[in-house]
Amino acid sequence: MKGPDEWDGRELPGSPGERPRIPSPRSAAEDHGPLPDTPPVPVPDPVSDPFGTLPDTGPGSEPSAAPPPVPDTDPAPPHRILKSLLGAWALSACSAEETAAVEAHLTDCASCADEALRLRDAVGLLHPADSLDLDPLLRSRVLEGALGRRPARIPVPDWASPYDAETAKLDALLRDMGEAEWRAPVRLRWFEGERPVERETTVAGVMGHLMAVDGLVATALGLTDPLGTAAPPGTPDPLIRTETFWRAADEKENPLAIHAPWRDQSYALMRQVSFAGGKVAELAVPYGDFRLALRDSFLDRAFECWVHAGDIAEAVDYPYVPPAAGHLHQMVDLAARLLPSALADRRRAGLAAPPQRLVEAGAPGRTLHLEVEGNGGGHWYIALDSPAALGTPDRTVAHIALDSAEFCQLAAGHISPEEAAAGQNGERDAIRDVLFATASLSRL
Repeated sequence: MKGPDEWDGRELPGSPGERPRIPSPRSAAEDHGPLPDTPPVPVPDPVSDPFGTLPDTGPGSEPSAAPPPVPDTDPAPPHRILKSLLGAWALSACSAEETAAVEAHLTDCASCADEALRLRDAVGLLHPADSLDLDPLLRSRVLEGALGRRPARIPVPDWASPYDAETAKLDALLRDMGEAEWRAPVRLRWFEGERPVERETTVAGVMGHLMAVDGLVATALGLTDPLGTAAPPGTPDPLIRTETFWRAADEKENPLAIHAPWRDQSYALMRQVSFAGGKVAELAVPYGDFRLALRDSFLDRAFECWVHAGDIAEAVDYPYVPPAAGHLHQMVDLAARLLPSALADRRRAGLAAPPQRLVEAGAPGRTLHLEVEGNGGGHWYIALDSPAALGTPDRTVAHIALDSAEFCQLAAGHISPEEAAAGQNGERDAIRDVLFATASLSRL
């Protein structure tokens, strides 16, 4: 004899092994609107209809309406059938009708609700939620393993590796995007003076900006300028070059057309520095009112590629991962090394407190201890009184501790100095000046 909660196949027609199907719940008549008024009962004519069996069809009379149909209210499926469906429900294998019936039953039956939770937890262990996307660092690991077995005949310089990795990640993201996503709006953010600045563009506009500024590195290496004859004369400036590119872009052109030229230019840059080796590491690359050595310029371009790839991923609602720890450390190190010069620029503009004392070049002076925690972090000692001074632990007057992701967001101008959740200790003016100098490193 079967137990009360077991299904023996006789509840529904069909073979004993037939899976039970739960009929769709039927709605009540009033769910379709108000019920019709009850028609008056006809009065029989004692002469023509002495027994009251004929309808009233005399002049001015109306045929009586049929009584409203009685709604078909099927009873809920029995407990034993619903309990037998819990396993299929946990696997999301029930039909819509079965799912509705089971879930309605779970609100009234505590034992079945407990069993359903146990089954759902078990299903989670059997089928972990794995992403269908490849690990973005897979390429780097495969190359590292391959080069470990057979070193490259023409190796990529260490200072160019972050740019190589970040352009490859961005290229992989762009390959999956359609024309509509290339036209998606993107909000670019950076910091100027004492306030944040924003600019609206599209994914295609962001890629045009990257290609125009990467063109500064390309021309320094003797490669073709992506702006061609439209390149502005005089001292190269990233903002002017970007706006020139945007003005020259044809709005009717397919936005995907920018992908291939940008990718080809990044390949050409990597080939050029790989063949040149260390001979070009200190080559100066102009950025308007300042210059960077080529090795630092490649780190700068890697950082901007990662930041703007994050802007694109956010615009198209796609996850994006930060750089590898070693690459991120190189980017943070570049920002830390640029802080004394950025602080001096802000002093000349009247945006920072003047130095407390003059320090000879190479001599130790007042120092801020910058501690960056997490992936790619480390400790840096920032000279406060002069870009040429030497920052040392024994001259430390202030200490800032920041998470690496937050430090990069601050350096990219995505958060303001006031929003940076920094651990602070020491001279307040020095801390404020260094936080604002970090934000001033950002630009379009």
